[in-house]
Amino acid sequence: MANGGEIKADTGRYEEEEEKNIAAWLLGIKTLQLQPYHLPPLGPQDVKVRIKALGICGSDVHHFKTMRCANFIVKKPMVIGHECAGFIEEIGSEVKSLQVGDRVALEPGISCGRCSLCKNGSYNLCPEMKFFGSPPTNGSLAHKVVHPANLCFKLPDNVSLEEGAMCEPLSVGVHACRRANVGPETNILIMGSGPIGLVTLLAARAFGAPRIVIADVDVQRLSIAKNLGADETIQVSTDIKDVAAEVIKIQNAMGSGIDVSFDCVGFDKTMSTALNATRSGGKVCLIGLAKSEMTLSLTPAAAREVDVIGIFRYRNTWPLCLDFLKTGKINVKPLITHRFGFSQEEVEDAFETSAQGGSAIKVMFNL
Repeated sequence: MANGGEIKADTGRYEEEEEKNIAAWLLGIKTLQLQPYHLPPLGPQDVKVRIKALGICGSDVHHFKTMRCANFIVKKPMVIGHECAGFIEEIGSEVKSLQVGDRVALEPGISCGRCSLCKNGSYNLCPEMKFFGSPPTNGSLAHKVVHPANLCFKLPDNVSLEEGAMCEPLSVGVHACRRANVGPETNILIMGSGPIGLVTLLAARAFGAPRIVIADVDVQRLSIAKNLGADETIQVSTDIKDVAAEVIKIQNAMGSGIDVSFDCVGFDKTMSTALNATRSGGKVCLIGLAKSEMTLSLTPAAAREVDVIGIFRYRNTWPLCLDFLKTGKINVKPLITHRFGFSQEEVEDAFETSAQGGSAIKVMFNL
């Protein structure tokens, strides 16, 4: 550790061309520094992407504030960020699907492709996953990155680079809706109207959900949810003693059985509310991972055959997300509330803005 509890970045030796590649390195708690980033060599099936738009995720904020997110701990300097889009600058010798100059959205996780989970299609659960900005893998808040071509998706002409970067958080909502089999007869409850709650709202509507109720402690966030199309919004407390009364209020707001609840927070109270509010035979999807352990009364929910479904990231979602954006079924633009450039001062300001929450939903870098 260097002075102030920082970790000194080993940025290695650089060729003249690579000296120009600057990235945002996380060196310690609330310590970000723009420093050179030496890219790995371009493989035959890789592309080099010049990053132009990158959004700050809740997991990035956790890393920034605490040097960890759940069980992922930052132990050495790491380039941060993973919600990104940019231009293809160079292609590997075997790449046929993309050309220099193409605008692409990047899926940030590289799975092994060999384990049973990967072979069965559940590559998001691969134990050897290398995910941008999830320790120890460097992220993509940089001028350039190298990435597999098959994880770079060409943007339709009417989809912007910022919208391309938003495919990453939107993918979480899309994957959750797929896992829960959301359709035109599915009434939805969403706990939490932060960025993931809001993209889940947009995804559920695109999947055909006829009625969506969203609950949160924050009136400002609920107002945004209402503007994005929530049928009803319910302000709740942080006191677990209020669950029973709030469940009645939520059920009354829905007006019929709640088929699927999405907990986009991950606290004891939000999960208890979801389990109690969901109809018998319904489903509760846990998306938010705020706590690594919860204390819940599961037996009553089990006796009503309420299924609990885990959600971890996403798989095979980018084509559908891009189609939703292209056709206008989903509009993510209202979620982008703050924009910053890529200087030392702006990177620091952007992360502080995102960490404070409040009116900030999605903070976006324009590189």
